[in-house]
Amino acid sequence: MIETLLPPTVVAVHAFSDIPGEAPYPGEQDLVAKAVEARRREFVTARRCAREALGKLGCAPGPIRSGPRREPVWPAGVVGSITHCTGYRAAAVARHTDLASLGIDAEPHEALPDGLDGTVTVAGEPELLRRLGDTHPTVHWGRLLFSSKESVYKAWYPVTGRWLGFEDAELSVDPAAGSFMARLLVDGTRTDGGPPLTELRGRWLVAHGLIVTAVSVPR
Repeated sequence: MIETLLPPTVVAVHAFSDIPGEAPYPGEQDLVAKAVEARRREFVTARRCAREALGKLGCAPGPIRSGPRREPVWPAGVVGSITHCTGYRAAAVARHTDLASLGIDAEPHEALPDGLDGTVTVAGEPELLRRLGDTHPTVHWGRLLFSSKESVYKAWYPVTGRWLGFEDAELSVDPAAGSFMARLLVDGTRTDGGPPLTELRGRWLVAHGLIVTAVSVPR
């Protein structure tokens, strides 16, 4: 499902359920040693999806550790992203020679919890959500905005090494094309030598009771 939102150079693997009793992969046990059972299951399945995707790139299997902001640490020469929510786990990877970074996110297709809209929007976005709700009322646009910004952050961090808050990007959405653009409101200087990021573009879809979003940064 999420593979339809990504360039053909990306390998994506997803799962809609877990394998009962599946143990963490050797070298990853400590990452979920104190996690509740639901969190442990989604972690184990998502990491398995990631290893399967890496295998399709020719990478040997191994533990996928976490970095300082809990981001997956990929093998040398690989970029990628992982997401999990109730009923869905997915991973996407690509060679660094094909993409500078990528980000994916999945969320249940339902309204955001009460009061959360105001914490994830910047000026202009509440009006955008109202317009979209009036013209396309079957989509939970607040949740889509949330997911889009999550994907934006996941694509941003590997090439900048800096935090990006919900308030640091302004979203525009094309409902007909299933696309979005995030205008970055902070300095986009990169650590990889690429041109500064001023905007990030992505795609979205609603299917199987889920909203999924994806962003890729070209080389």
